[in-house]
Formats: sequence, C-alpha cells, structure tokens
Amino acid sequence: MAGVAGGCFCGAVRYEAAGDCSNSMVCHCRSCRRLAGSPVVAWVTFPLSGFRFTKGSPVEFRSSPPMVRSFCGACGTPLTYRHGGYAEAIDISTCSLDESERFPPTHHSWLSHDLRWVKFGDGLPGFQESRPKEAEG
Repeated sequence: MAGVAGGCFCGAVRYEAAGDCSNSMVCHCRSCRRLAGSPVVAWVTFPLSGFRFTKGSPVEFRSSPPMVRSFCGACGTPLTYRHGGYAEAIDISTCSLDESERFPPTHHSWLSHDLRWVKFGDGLPGFQESRPKEAEG
C-alpha cells in the first residue's frame, strides 16, 4: 500500500505512515470518548516501523499503564494510540489523515461502554470489547 499522511488541525504536527493498514474501526470506549470529547473515535492501524512524525512533536500521555496516546500540544487534536501489548503497531485517528475516506471502518469495538443515545445503522459487526483475534482478517 502507498503511504498515508496526516496531522493536526493547526498544522503544527504532521506524520507519515507506510505499510498495510491492518485494522480500521470505530471505538466506543470511555477513554477514547473522554480524550476526544466525542461519542466515538475512528482508528486505523499501521506498522509502527513505517510510522514517523515529519513536522513538530506531539505531546504524549499515558492514559493507562499499557497505553500511550499522542496529541497536538497546540490545538489538542488526538493523533495516535499505542498499546504496550501490540508493540509493532500504532493506531492513528482516522480523521487526522489527509485522506480519511480511504479507510472506512470494518467494525465497532467497546460497545459495552456505548452511550445509549448513539445509534449507528451501518450494519457493521460490533463487539462488546475489542474485536476477537479470530475475527481479524
């Protein structure tokens, strides 16, 4: 796959990612909601080895022991999510990509945290927590 690029709203932080997208999803978990100030957050996953910041340096925040998130310190745009249990991958907030349309979600995760007033009619599979490994394709 050709590389992708993106960045924050104000342009202070830019990044590039190369390699195949291994996951594209909508997360409903409390942490994502609170950190983005949104009812859901869409994420795409790329190999960490193909990811780099090309302009500026984001602020990193350890939202819980195994998880590190990054965001722009100037405008607050959520940018990345890394989980210590998946050291070879990085999740990028889909809507921070220059071409967000290239990566439609394949499923919804963490529906156990969902807000009752959030309703999707997209027909995608949903999981109460993370998507099980056997469902990965």
